[in-house]
Amino acid sequence: MNHLWNYHAFSPQELEKSHKLARELGISPILGQLLIQRDIQTPEDAKSFFYPDLKDLHDPFLMQDMDLAVERLNQAILNKERILIYGDYDVDGTTSVALVYRFLKLYYSNIDYYIPNRYDEGYGVSRQGINYASQSGVKLIIILDCGIKAVEEITYAQSQGIDFIICDHHVPDETLPPAVAILNAKRLDNTYPYTDLSGCGVGFKFMQGFAQSNDISFSQLTPLLDLVAVSIASDIVPIMGENRILAYHGLKRLNSHPSVGLQSIINICGLTGKELTISDIVFKIGPRINASGRIESGKEAVDLMVETDVQRAVEKSIQINEYNETRKDLDKAITQEANTIVDNLSDLSDRRSMVLYDENWHQGVIGIVASRLTEIHYKPTVVLCKSGGLATGSARSVPGFDVYKAVEHCRDLLESFGGHTYAAGLSLKEEHIETFTKRFEAYVTEHIRPDQLESSIEIDSDLKFIDITQKFCRDLQLFNPHGPLNHKPIFCTEQVYDYGTSKVVGRNQEHIKLELIDSQSNKIFNGIAFGQSNHVRYIKSRRSFDICYTIEANTHRKGEIQLHIEDIKPREL
Repeated sequence: MNHLWNYHAFSPQELEKSHKLARELGISPILGQLLIQRDIQTPEDAKSFFYPDLKDLHDPFLMQDMDLAVERLNQAILNKERILIYGDYDVDGTTSVALVYRFLKLYYSNIDYYIPNRYDEGYGVSRQGINYASQSGVKLIIILDCGIKAVEEITYAQSQGIDFIICDHHVPDETLPPAVAILNAKRLDNTYPYTDLSGCGVGFKFMQGFAQSNDISFSQLTPLLDLVAVSIASDIVPIMGENRILAYHGLKRLNSHPSVGLQSIINICGLTGKELTISDIVFKIGPRINASGRIESGKEAVDLMVETDVQRAVEKSIQINEYNETRKDLDKAITQEANTIVDNLSDLSDRRSMVLYDENWHQGVIGIVASRLTEIHYKPTVVLCKSGGLATGSARSVPGFDVYKAVEHCRDLLESFGGHTYAAGLSLKEEHIETFTKRFEAYVTEHIRPDQLESSIEIDSDLKFIDITQKFCRDLQLFNPHGPLNHKPIFCTEQVYDYGTSKVVGRNQEHIKLELIDSQSNKIFNGIAFGQSNHVRYIKSRRSFDICYTIEANTHRKGEIQLHIEDIKPREL
């Protein structure tokens, strides 16, 4: 795989600012540049970024309708109404439901939760769910991580005497549902200073507002921050601003005092005793929580996350882990089938997007398959299967391209859709698939840039090995946790050489374990290059090459630094 290396370009003014900021903070000028990249301009802003403080969370009542939401919830509790916490079946939705349920359960008992079945009810608010609420005597539904487009369904709920409070973060239409209150910072009339909260983050702000209105100490909310961190990492929302504060403290909670349910997942992932990171959530914890809704029922994930008995939590996490194994098998099989279809497309090189449909594919994993195809082929991709008489699926995008707008452009062909910049869900009649494919392709062709269709690595800065000191690495750690808008910095070092001990490793000899020196110093660094064993002959020839990499702590040797090599470029080919 040949990647383009894109170097971040700094203007003279930005370089001057970064050097001044670095001097004031006593850090490397390179780290000063990283701060300027993140629009952190002053020492005060840098300190807030490095040391996120829960006191800097915004007042929840700055959010449009927060006063109405809190008033209606207080009224329901005062009148002893039955309340139903309703959420989406993915990680963000299930953590949201678990958070709100666990907090309200401390103060009120006439409460239950509900997760729609992906296959029987589909995404979002369902009539089946509303009928269940009506039959259960529910008078108020708090819906999380969905509901912003459920105009017809919430109108129907009104006819059943049920009020809705919506806590969502997806892009709304111009017409909002007739809910008592709609908490969503993406509203056109938004008054909240931060627009990128996860669905669970919105639920947390609602509970913060409820707590403030009832003189409940904020300390009662902090045990729930582990759930917020899991949602932020899994839903791939920016880890800047308020999300950074929540993720930072949520990770601390996850590492020190996780809830019983999350601890059982941590154990079954083999992460016990490890310092957990955002990556551990994205690649290990989140997929297991998600697997429940993909394979069976998202309610089982909530059951686990609200569990307080250790043995029952262990049993539930074992079951969820089995769902994840099933998910992995389905994912692998369908990805192979999809790739076979792609390989047989005669016009693949001319296309700027891909839309694939097979009525027999499993609905629970097509979002993952779309992500994998996007990573392999670098084209915005839609993968569809048949569900409930419709073609239903997921869209995924390449960096920098808004796939939600591409899907929205075809909205007259769709039965429903929703999502974010990089991921969207949609459903349409089978007879519209061909027209949708053509129109989606036309939109992508018109709006995507050529560089977005190529595999690229964004390099933050050149770095010499002599610059990689213990202090530099300690200061670099202050940029954690990483995520969108605060990605893990990627550095480039030119003209490095094998120290003489590099070798291929791995079950299939697919990786390279490296010992490297550069041309500027005598420093030796260990590195690992996953899946790049094709370079080993060149490397062993003792000729120079360039590397781009992230700097990691060596998990096997405490205190040592390891370079995770993203790409290798020989200089003499």
